[in-house]
Amino acid sequence: MPEYVNWLRHASPYINAHRDCTFVVMLPGDGVEHSNFGNIVHDLVLLHSLGVRLVLVHGSRPQIEARLAARGLTPHYHHGMRITDAATLECVIDAVGQLRIAIEARLSMDMASSPMQGSRLRVASGNLVTARPIGVLEGVDYHHTGEVRRVDRKGINRLLDERSIVLLSPLGYSPTGEIFNLACEDVATRAAIDLGADKLLLFGEEKGLIDEHGRLVRELRPQQVPAHLQRLGSNYQAELLDAAAEACRGGVARSHIVSYAEDGALLTELFTRDGGGTLVAQEQFEVVREAAIEDVGGLLDLISPLEEQGILVRRSREVLEREIEQFSVVEREGMIIACAALYQIADSDAGELACLAVNPEYRHGGRGDELLERIEDRARAQGLKTLFVLTTRTAHWFRERGFEPSSVDRLPSARASLYNYQRNSKIFEKAL
Repeated sequence: MPEYVNWLRHASPYINAHRDCTFVVMLPGDGVEHSNFGNIVHDLVLLHSLGVRLVLVHGSRPQIEARLAARGLTPHYHHGMRITDAATLECVIDAVGQLRIAIEARLSMDMASSPMQGSRLRVASGNLVTARPIGVLEGVDYHHTGEVRRVDRKGINRLLDERSIVLLSPLGYSPTGEIFNLACEDVATRAAIDLGADKLLLFGEEKGLIDEHGRLVRELRPQQVPAHLQRLGSNYQAELLDAAAEACRGGVARSHIVSYAEDGALLTELFTRDGGGTLVAQEQFEVVREAAIEDVGGLLDLISPLEEQGILVRRSREVLEREIEQFSVVEREGMIIACAALYQIADSDAGELACLAVNPEYRHGGRGDELLERIEDRARAQGLKTLFVLTTRTAHWFRERGFEPSSVDRLPSARASLYNYQRNSKIFEKAL
C-alpha cells in the first residue's frame, strides 16, 4: 500500500476535526524571507481548502532592519522593543507595505500543475487592529511603537465567513489616525484571544522548544512555561513560548510552535498524532483514566498483535466488554496507546495485574510505569495486600519495579486452579 494512502487515512480524523475551526498563524519576517516560504504558502492554501478559517499575521523585523541600513539609520531598542521615531516609522511602513503586497501576490497565484492550481483565494486586510502608544517607560520615549488595543472581531469573522484569508500586518491605527509599529507576536496573540481561535500557530526557526539537552519538548502546560523562560533568557524562542502561554491563558485551547525552515512542519503538527513541534495546551494531551465501554475497539487494536505473538492471553470482544471495568488506559489524542487490568482474586486479599500492554511506538515514555502506579493505587483502594502478575516475556521489567519471584503455590486457590501449565508463565508478587 502506498505510504500516502496510509497517511491520509490516519489524517482523516484531524481533517474532520479542523474543518470550520479558526486558526491564527504567525509568520515572522525571517520566515517570509526563508526559501521554505513557498511551501508554507502551499500548506496554508491546503488548510483553507480543507475548510479551516485562516488569519495570517506576518512580521517584518529583518525587512525593517534592511531599510534602516540602506538609509544609514541606526536601530534603537529598549528592553527588546524597537524605538520607532519618525524616520524609523517611514522604514516600517515601507517594509510592511511591500511585504503585505508580496504575501497577497503569493496567495493569489493560480499556476497550472502546482499546489496553487484552482485555489482562487481571496485575501482580505485593512484597518482591523486598533493600537495605542506604549509611551514613555523608564524615561525612554518609544514614539510610534505601540501595542494592540483592540482587534475588530466582528469584521474579521465576517471576512472569514465569506471564505477569505485574513492578513494582519504588524501595524495598528489609533482613533486619531496615528500609525503604530507593533510586534507581530502581540498582534497574533491578541487576535487569537479576541477571536476565540481554536489554535494559535507560531513559526520560529527551531522545531519548537528545545530543552537543555537539545531535545524537542513536545508538550507543555502554561504553568510549566515560566521555568523554561527563566532558562532561555532573552531570545526569540522565549518570545514565542511566552506568546503561546499567554494565548492559552486567554482562552485559546492550543498553541503550537513549529519551524518555518522545515518543509511540511505545519502539516505534520496538525495532521499527525505526535506532531512535529511544541504544543502548549490547557488540557491534558495524554491522560491515564479508567476504561469505558467505548474503548473496547481501541483495546482490541492494541492487544490483538500481542495476542498473535503469544505475549498476551487472548480476550474476545465479549470478554473485554464484560471486564471493561477492570481496565485502566492511556489515551492520546483519542487513541488508546496503553492498557492494564486489575482482577481481584476471589476469597483473598490479593489481586492480579493483567494485560499490561503499550503500543510499540510509545514504549519508551514511561506509560507502563504510569499504568503500574494506577493499578497499585486501585488495588490499595480496594483493600488488597498483594499484587500478583503472570508473564512470559517481561520478567525483568517487573523485577526492576519491586516484584519478587513467586510460584503457583503462593497464588490464592481461586487463581492457582486456573494456572495454564502449558503456557508456563513466570509468577511474581509484590506487597502493597
